[in-house]
Amino acid sequence: MGEIRAGTVLPATRTDITLHTADGLELVGELAVPEGRPPAATLVCLHPLPTHGGMMDSHVLRKAAYRLPALADLAVLRFNTRGTESERGRSQGEFGEGETERYDVAAALEYAEYHDLPHPWLLGWSFGTELALKWGRDPLVEGLILLSPPLHRATDADLDAWAADGRPVVALVPEHDDYLPPAQARERFKRIPQAEVVGVDGAKHLWVGEPYVRIVLNEIVRRIAPHAYPLPEHWPPA
Repeated sequence: MGEIRAGTVLPATRTDITLHTADGLELVGELAVPEGRPPAATLVCLHPLPTHGGMMDSHVLRKAAYRLPALADLAVLRFNTRGTESERGRSQGEFGEGETERYDVAAALEYAEYHDLPHPWLLGWSFGTELALKWGRDPLVEGLILLSPPLHRATDADLDAWAADGRPVVALVPEHDDYLPPAQARERFKRIPQAEVVGVDGAKHLWVGEPYVRIVLNEIVRRIAPHAYPLPEHWPPA
Protein backbone atom coordinates (compact mmCIF):
# COMPACT_ATOMS: atom_id res chain seq x y z
CA MET A 1 0.00 0.00 0.00
CA GLY A 2 1.51 3.32 -1.11
CA GLU A 3 0.73 6.95 -0.36
CA ILE A 4 -1.21 8.83 -3.04
CA ARG A 5 1.09 11.63 -4.19
CA ALA A 6 0.81 14.55 -6.61
CA GLY A 7 1.74 12.42 -9.64
CA THR A 8 -0.16 9.25 -8.70
CA VAL A 9 -2.32 7.83 -11.49
CA LEU A 10 -4.85 5.30 -10.20
CA PRO A 11 -6.62 2.67 -12.34
CA ALA A 12 -9.41 3.84 -14.66
CA THR A 13 -10.61 3.36 -18.19
CA ARG A 14 -9.43 6.47 -20.05
CA THR A 15 -10.64 7.34 -23.53
CA ASP A 16 -9.71 10.24 -25.79
CA ILE A 17 -12.91 11.93 -26.95
CA THR A 18 -13.95 14.63 -29.41
CA LEU A 19 -16.83 16.97 -28.68
CA HIS A 20 -18.80 18.59 -31.51
CA THR A 21 -20.24 22.04 -30.95
CA ALA A 22 -23.41 23.44 -32.47
CA ASP A 23 -21.34 26.07 -34.28
CA GLY A 24 -19.22 23.44 -36.03
CA LEU A 25 -16.07 23.05 -33.94
CA GLU A 26 -14.29 19.95 -32.67
CA LEU A 27 -13.01 20.04 -29.10
CA VAL A 28 -10.47 17.55 -27.75
CA GLY A 29 -10.99 15.86 -24.42
CA GLU A 30 -10.77 12.75 -22.27
CA LEU A 31 -13.26 10.65 -20.35
CA ALA A 32 -12.05 8.65 -17.34
CA VAL A 33 -14.45 6.12 -15.81
CA PRO A 34 -14.12 3.43 -13.12
CA GLU A 35 -12.72 0.12 -14.26
CA GLY A 36 -15.24 -2.70 -14.45
CA ARG A 37 -18.19 -0.91 -12.85
CA PRO A 38 -20.56 1.91 -13.76
CA PRO A 39 -19.90 5.40 -12.42
CA ALA A 40 -21.99 6.70 -9.53
CA ALA A 41 -21.91 10.28 -10.81
CA THR A 42 -20.11 12.48 -13.33
CA LEU A 43 -17.88 15.54 -13.17
CA VAL A 44 -17.87 17.72 -16.28
CA CYS A 45 -14.78 19.89 -15.84
CA LEU A 46 -14.48 23.49 -17.03
CA HIS A 47 -10.89 24.70 -16.87
CA PRO A 48 -9.30 28.03 -15.91
CA LEU A 49 -8.65 30.93 -18.31
CA PRO A 50 -6.86 29.64 -21.43
CA THR A 51 -5.20 33.01 -22.09
CA HIS A 52 -3.41 32.54 -18.74
CA GLY A 53 -2.45 28.88 -19.17
CA GLY A 54 -5.71 27.21 -18.18
CA MET A 55 -6.52 23.91 -19.93
CA MET A 56 -7.98 20.46 -19.34
CA ASP A 57 -4.66 19.42 -17.71
CA SER A 58 -4.73 22.20 -15.10
CA HIS A 59 -3.52 20.33 -12.06
CA VAL A 60 -6.67 20.01 -9.91
CA LEU A 61 -8.72 18.76 -12.87
CA ARG A 62 -5.98 16.36 -13.94
CA LYS A 63 -5.71 14.96 -10.42
CA ALA A 64 -9.48 14.56 -10.25
CA ALA A 65 -9.29 12.42 -13.39
CA TYR A 66 -6.30 10.49 -12.05
CA ARG A 67 -7.90 9.62 -8.71
CA LEU A 68 -11.67 9.93 -8.50
CA PRO A 69 -12.72 7.10 -10.85
CA ALA A 70 -10.86 4.65 -8.61
CA LEU A 71 -11.46 6.29 -5.24
CA ALA A 72 -15.05 7.50 -5.62
CA ASP A 73 -16.59 5.71 -8.63
CA LEU A 74 -16.85 8.99 -10.54
CA ALA A 75 -16.70 9.60 -14.27
CA VAL A 76 -14.49 12.61 -15.04
CA LEU A 77 -14.93 14.37 -18.37
CA ARG A 78 -12.27 16.98 -19.21
CA PHE A 79 -11.88 18.93 -22.43
CA ASN A 80 -10.17 21.97 -23.90
CA THR A 81 -12.54 24.82 -24.67
CA ARG A 82 -12.26 26.44 -28.10
CA GLY A 83 -8.76 27.53 -29.03
CA THR A 84 -7.20 25.86 -25.97
CA GLU A 85 -4.21 23.50 -26.22
CA SER A 86 -2.75 20.83 -23.96
CA GLU A 87 -0.91 17.52 -24.39
CA ARG A 88 -4.18 16.05 -25.66
CA GLY A 89 -4.18 18.53 -28.55
CA ARG A 90 -5.69 21.84 -29.56
CA SER A 91 -9.42 22.39 -29.79
CA GLN A 92 -10.63 24.17 -32.90
CA GLY A 93 -11.74 27.78 -32.85
CA GLU A 94 -10.60 30.81 -30.91
CA PHE A 95 -11.09 32.06 -27.36
CA GLY A 96 -14.55 33.62 -27.11
CA GLU A 97 -14.27 35.68 -23.90
CA GLY A 98 -16.71 33.31 -22.20
CA GLU A 99 -19.52 33.95 -24.69
CA THR A 100 -19.12 31.48 -27.57
CA GLU A 101 -17.94 28.94 -25.00
CA ARG A 102 -21.63 28.43 -24.29
CA TYR A 103 -21.51 25.97 -27.20
CA ASP A 104 -18.57 24.16 -25.61
CA VAL A 105 -20.46 23.63 -22.36
CA ALA A 106 -23.51 22.42 -24.29
CA ALA A 107 -21.37 19.99 -26.33
CA ALA A 108 -19.89 18.45 -23.18
CA LEU A 109 -23.31 17.97 -21.62
CA GLU A 110 -24.66 16.54 -24.85
CA TYR A 111 -21.81 14.01 -24.83
CA ALA A 112 -22.60 13.08 -21.23
CA GLU A 113 -26.26 12.60 -22.04
CA TYR A 114 -25.64 10.58 -25.21
CA HIS A 115 -23.22 8.26 -23.37
CA ASP A 116 -25.53 7.81 -20.38
CA LEU A 117 -23.11 9.31 -17.89
CA PRO A 118 -25.12 9.56 -14.66
CA HIS A 119 -25.81 12.54 -12.42
CA PRO A 120 -23.62 15.18 -14.09
CA TRP A 121 -22.23 18.03 -12.01
CA LEU A 122 -20.29 20.93 -13.48
CA LEU A 123 -16.91 21.45 -11.85
CA GLY A 124 -15.63 24.90 -12.81
CA TRP A 125 -12.33 26.46 -11.83
CA SER A 126 -11.80 30.23 -12.10
CA PHE A 127 -12.83 31.06 -15.71
CA GLY A 128 -14.62 27.71 -15.72
CA THR A 129 -16.86 28.92 -12.89
CA GLU A 130 -17.99 31.78 -15.11
CA LEU A 131 -18.95 29.30 -17.84
CA ALA A 132 -20.80 27.16 -15.31
CA LEU A 133 -22.77 30.08 -13.91
CA LYS A 134 -23.55 31.63 -17.29
CA TRP A 135 -24.22 28.55 -19.41
CA GLY A 136 -24.69 25.60 -17.04
CA ARG A 137 -28.44 25.71 -16.37
CA ASP A 138 -29.10 22.71 -18.57
CA PRO A 139 -31.81 20.38 -17.21
CA LEU A 140 -29.23 17.59 -17.17
CA VAL A 141 -26.98 19.33 -14.62
CA GLU A 142 -27.53 18.37 -10.99
CA GLY A 143 -25.46 21.17 -9.47
CA LEU A 144 -22.33 23.31 -9.59
CA ILE A 145 -19.02 23.06 -7.77
CA LEU A 146 -17.04 26.26 -8.21
CA LEU A 147 -13.32 26.55 -7.43
CA SER A 148 -11.97 30.10 -6.96
CA PRO A 149 -14.93 31.89 -8.57
CA PRO A 150 -13.85 35.41 -9.62
CA LEU A 151 -17.38 36.53 -10.57
CA HIS A 152 -16.01 38.79 -13.30
CA ARG A 153 -18.02 37.61 -16.31
CA ALA A 154 -20.90 36.09 -14.35
CA THR A 155 -23.36 38.85 -13.51
CA ASP A 156 -25.91 39.37 -10.76
CA ALA A 157 -28.51 38.28 -13.31
CA ASP A 158 -26.70 34.94 -13.67
CA LEU A 159 -26.64 34.52 -9.89
CA ASP A 160 -30.32 35.42 -9.65
CA ALA A 161 -31.14 32.83 -12.29
CA TRP A 162 -29.47 30.13 -10.18
CA ALA A 163 -31.31 31.40 -7.13
CA ALA A 164 -34.62 30.94 -8.91
CA ASP A 165 -33.48 27.58 -10.28
CA GLY A 166 -32.84 26.09 -6.84
CA ARG A 167 -30.18 23.55 -7.76
CA PRO A 168 -27.16 23.31 -5.42
CA VAL A 169 -24.21 25.64 -5.87
CA VAL A 170 -21.03 25.04 -3.84
CA ALA A 171 -18.16 27.55 -4.00
CA LEU A 172 -14.74 26.61 -2.63
CA VAL A 173 -12.92 29.88 -2.01
CA PRO A 174 -9.23 30.12 -1.05
CA GLU A 175 -8.39 32.30 1.94
CA HIS A 176 -5.80 34.18 -0.12
CA ASP A 177 -7.68 34.34 -3.42
CA ASP A 178 -6.42 37.10 -5.72
CA TYR A 179 -9.88 37.99 -7.03
CA LEU A 180 -12.66 37.12 -4.58
CA PRO A 181 -11.66 36.12 -1.03
CA PRO A 182 -14.15 34.33 1.22
CA ALA A 183 -15.78 37.36 2.88
CA GLN A 184 -16.50 39.01 -0.45
CA ALA A 185 -17.61 35.71 -1.95
CA ARG A 186 -20.13 35.17 0.84
CA GLU A 187 -21.52 38.63 0.21
CA ARG A 188 -21.85 38.12 -3.55
CA PHE A 189 -23.32 34.64 -3.23
CA LYS A 190 -26.05 35.86 -0.87
CA ARG A 191 -28.02 36.32 -4.06
CA ILE A 192 -28.27 32.50 -4.24
CA PRO A 193 -29.99 31.33 -1.04
CA GLN A 194 -29.01 27.70 -1.58
CA ALA A 195 -25.35 28.53 -2.31
CA GLU A 196 -22.74 27.20 0.10
CA VAL A 197 -19.47 29.11 0.32
CA VAL A 198 -16.60 27.13 1.84
CA GLY A 199 -13.52 29.15 2.76
CA VAL A 200 -10.29 27.16 2.68
CA ASP A 201 -7.65 28.41 5.11
CA GLY A 202 -4.20 28.98 3.65
CA ALA A 203 -5.16 28.24 0.05
CA LYS A 204 -4.51 30.49 -2.96
CA HIS A 205 -6.35 30.91 -6.26
CA LEU A 206 -4.38 28.15 -8.02
CA TRP A 207 -4.70 25.59 -5.19
CA VAL A 208 -0.97 24.84 -5.31
CA GLY A 209 0.08 22.16 -2.85
CA GLU A 210 -1.09 18.61 -2.31
CA PRO A 211 -2.91 19.40 0.99
CA TYR A 212 -5.20 21.85 -0.84
CA VAL A 213 -5.84 19.42 -3.68
CA ARG A 214 -6.92 16.82 -1.13
CA ILE A 215 -9.31 19.32 0.45
CA VAL A 216 -10.85 20.17 -2.93
CA LEU A 217 -11.29 16.54 -3.98
CA ASN A 218 -12.78 15.62 -0.60
CA GLU A 219 -15.26 18.50 -0.74
CA ILE A 220 -16.31 17.40 -4.24
CA VAL A 221 -16.78 13.81 -3.16
CA ARG A 222 -18.64 14.77 0.01
CA ARG A 223 -21.32 16.42 -2.16
CA ILE A 224 -21.70 14.06 -5.09
CA ALA A 225 -20.34 10.67 -3.93
CA PRO A 226 -20.75 10.68 -0.14
CA HIS A 227 -20.25 6.92 0.02
CA ALA A 228 -16.56 7.55 -0.76
CA TYR A 229 -15.97 10.35 1.77
CA PRO A 230 -13.40 10.86 3.18
CA LEU A 231 -11.02 9.82 0.44
CA PRO A 232 -8.21 7.46 1.41
CA GLU A 233 -4.66 8.76 1.22
CA HIS A 234 -3.19 5.40 0.25
CA TRP A 235 -3.74 2.94 -2.59
CA PRO A 236 -5.03 0.36 -2.42
CA PRO A 237 -7.09 1.61 0.52
CA ALA A 238 -6.85 -0.34 3.76
